[in-house]
Amino acid sequence: MKNCIPILVLLLGFKFFLVSCESEKSIAINEQVTTDKGLVSGVFDSQSEITVFKGIPFAAPPVGDLRWKAPKEAMAWQGVKVCDTFSASPIQATPVPFMMWTQEFIAPKEPLSEDCLYLNVWTAAKSAEEKRPVFVYIYGGGFSSGSGAVPIYDGTEMAKKGLVFITVNYRVGTMGFLAHPELTAESPNHASGNYGLLDQVEALKWVQKNCKAFGGDPNNVTIAGQSAGAFSINYLVASPLSKGLFHRAIAESGGAVLGSSALARGSNLETAEEAGVKFAESLGASSITGLRAKSADEILNGRGPGIPIVDGYFLPESVGEIFAQGKQNDVPVIMGWNQDEGFGGAPVPADQFKERAKQLFGDKADAFLKLFPVETDEAAFALQNDLGALQTFGIQSYKWMQLQNQTASSKVFMYRFEKDVPYAEGMNDYGAFHTGEVPYAYNNLKMSPRPWTEADSKVAETMSDYWVNFAKNGDPNGDDLPHWEACSPDNLKAMRFNAETKGAELPNIDLLNFLDNFYSNQSK
Repeated sequence: MKNCIPILVLLLGFKFFLVSCESEKSIAINEQVTTDKGLVSGVFDSQSEITVFKGIPFAAPPVGDLRWKAPKEAMAWQGVKVCDTFSASPIQATPVPFMMWTQEFIAPKEPLSEDCLYLNVWTAAKSAEEKRPVFVYIYGGGFSSGSGAVPIYDGTEMAKKGLVFITVNYRVGTMGFLAHPELTAESPNHASGNYGLLDQVEALKWVQKNCKAFGGDPNNVTIAGQSAGAFSINYLVASPLSKGLFHRAIAESGGAVLGSSALARGSNLETAEEAGVKFAESLGASSITGLRAKSADEILNGRGPGIPIVDGYFLPESVGEIFAQGKQNDVPVIMGWNQDEGFGGAPVPADQFKERAKQLFGDKADAFLKLFPVETDEAAFALQNDLGALQTFGIQSYKWMQLQNQTASSKVFMYRFEKDVPYAEGMNDYGAFHTGEVPYAYNNLKMSPRPWTEADSKVAETMSDYWVNFAKNGDPNGDDLPHWEACSPDNLKAMRFNAETKGAELPNIDLLNFLDNFYSNQSK
């Protein structure tokens, strides 16, 4: 019998080895992953070696009585949830291409639904022990449109470079941002509105609970967004509700630290509630119960309030006040804007622009025109292009940089994207237009049929390398890249992305200083 014991132990050990291998195989990331709510399976691409999980629920569907409520946790499920298809995008007007934004820049036409709180994950990790940097991308669309399924947000290339890449959906328009006295009264937080931003917080909580299962590191999360997504990043950096949920931030063309636009100023809760009451009355609803009984199309077609507000909960104060007091989340930031954002209206000749300047700057118009004379139409057109880029976007980055340097310790890295985006035959040339940097930053030129050149590919590789380096360690610099200096009021340097990417002086400083002074004094 004694002689049998070693053989028995060996057999038992071999059986344990087989069971262990089978167990490891059953949880391989390229087959299925265990989340806090249940098992999910994705799609493994053998060519890229990336596994994609599309349509993972991170919150309960915000429908019925949950319409206009803070997101609730998703329900657990039995078995394996197959996550191989993007979820519905949030309720919005039917997405169609317009101006410079061709199909790859916008959400799929369908499906659209209130049941939209899902996210998507791209990972090259093979096990849950790899601790890869996690990158969460938040889409733009003026808080009225957008989707995590937009083609240029695809995460394959960034996952190839070592990130666990995630896109999230959030409610937009009136579904995402309606305030109303009854909603405030029923809320345990004594606030209403900002549901779309609370969706983003809920998604980041999901990331903290689950990213490790996809090979990610919950202690190294970068949030990034463009346009409304960049405004969202600014709000999240300011909000106490997102403390500890992320560690770095990237804001491409957006921010709300200075009241240079209605979106940046934001209504207070009382004003937003009044607008909500008027909206309900316009649809013949005397109560929130009546408004919740309306169809999604009725709400959409009613064109109600649909932008973030200072609600006293997600934003206890305005973003500018939070930053000025040093109450923001102190994290490293990349921020910047595009040379030809395309805002500010159609350019007008010099004589007409001088009149427009009076409307823009009132009694400061003469001082403005003295600093920035426009004696020719060409000079007027150039100045209007700069103003269009700076008033909504550039000035926000500039002011955010100043406040970060004054009241926080983390570094700021600034950029301007200047590369003309190629256009196909029959299209207009919009230059380095709003959103034009996104396919470069995420190395996704392949998602667009535009006539890309070798110079475009070089910019895309360089820009995405900076973004990946930043996600890894909070600093964009790395081997074989032009050195990117941190920006401060004493060192106004930026990375200028063009056919030749290089560090240089931050552009338009005189104009930025004028706008900063003008809007800062307006808010006092």
